[in-house]
Amino acid sequence: MLRVLIAGDSAAAGVGAPSQDEALCGKLVSRLSQHCTVEWRLLAVNGLDSPGLLKLLEETAVRSFDVVVVSIGVNDVTGLRSPSEWLHWQRRLAAAIEQRFEPKLLIHTAVPPMHGFTALPRPLRWFLGRWAIEMNRQLAASLVGQPLRAFHVPFQGAGANGLAADGFHPGPIGYAMWAQGLSQLILASPTQS
Repeated sequence: MLRVLIAGDSAAAGVGAPSQDEALCGKLVSRLSQHCTVEWRLLAVNGLDSPGLLKLLEETAVRSFDVVVVSIGVNDVTGLRSPSEWLHWQRRLAAAIEQRFEPKLLIHTAVPPMHGFTALPRPLRWFLGRWAIEMNRQLAASLVGQPLRAFHVPFQGAGANGLAADGFHPGPIGYAMWAQGLSQLILASPTQS
């Protein structure tokens, strides 16, 4: 039995996919179910930023999960939360998750490549993309040497094909790529030993 919690913003919630079967949760559970029994929970709200996710997690009943996947950051970028402040919130989120859910593996999903969001006009797209890249750089560096926390970069090479019609959220192709990478990371982790 593998217990998985997916927590976060609109991408975690599956906005941009026609159904949950084609969203992150559905695709990830489908892939993992080929290898083990999966018990899952989705805690996601459109528009959440890091403080909002922390509040949601703190209001959720304590329960053990083997893996927690966190998808957060786009709304922090659009709210112009500084990369160093965002990193502080990721530490607070990790502490709350470790205390409340005791995962064997906590996966932080990188902020997506916002410079490729076709819904954003130039030069705003470039500016927000650079902001997201710096957030990812700082988070990845902070996780070095922490075996119970991982940094996952989805959508590599997806380009506009990975986007939903809205040009802002992942579409079914993007979600499938994201789930494939996550499932490989999870199945190779100590949660499966």
